[in-house]
Amino acid sequence: MISAQTDVVGSLLRPPYLLQARERLARGTISSTDFKKIEDRAVDEAVSLQEEADLAVVTDGEMRRLSFQSQLPEAVDGFGSFDLNAFLWGDWRSGDVDDKSIARPQRLGVVDRLKRRRSLCAEELTYLRSRTERIAKVSLPSPSLWANFWSPELSGHVYPTLDSFLADVTAILRDEVDELVRLGATYIQLDAGALAVGRYRARQRRSSGVC
Repeated sequence: MISAQTDVVGSLLRPPYLLQARERLARGTISSTDFKKIEDRAVDEAVSLQEEADLAVVTDGEMRRLSFQSQLPEAVDGFGSFDLNAFLWGDWRSGDVDDKSIARPQRLGVVDRLKRRRSLCAEELTYLRSRTERIAKVSLPSPSLWANFWSPELSGHVYPTLDSFLADVTAILRDEVDELVRLGATYIQLDAGALAVGRYRARQRRSSGVC
C-alpha cells in the first residue's frame, strides 16, 4: 500500500461575498472593522471545508490576501503602488481557454529600499490556530517570484541589479520565518520556487535575441 500526505497548497477560491467586500473596502463604503469580520467568516468556512475533508493539515485559504504573493508588499515599504495585475501580467496559455496576454503594469517596480513594517503572516497563523486543532500551515512566496517586481528604470537607483533586490527579499522572508517559528509555527511552505526566475530569464533571452 502506498500512503501519501495530502493538504491544500495554500489558496482556496475566495467566495463572492469576500471579493465584493474587498471592492467595497477599496471604495471606502465599508469599514475595516466590518471587512475584518467578513475575512474571518471566509477563513472559518475554509477551515471547516478542509476539516470536513479530513485533512490533517489546514490553511486559512489565504483569504486575507489579494493574491498568494500580496502579503509581502502589503507589509513591506518600498514596492510602490500595485494592484492585482502586478501578480497576473504575462502570457497565459491553456488548453481549456484561449491564450491571454496581460501587459506589465507601467509603474510596476520596487522604488525604494525594502523595509519590513510588520509581520507578513502572524495574524494569519494566530487566527488559524484559534480555529482548528489540526496542523496549521502558513505559505510564503518564494524569493524568486519577486523577480517580476524589479525594473531597471524604476528600481536601478536603489537596487542596481536583480540579485541585490532579491537578497533583501530573501532577508525579509528569513526574518518572517524566524518570527513564525517563535510564534509556534511547525509547517511553513515556500511557494513556486524559481518559477518567476525562469520566465524572467526567458524574457531576457528573447529581448537579447537569444533563443
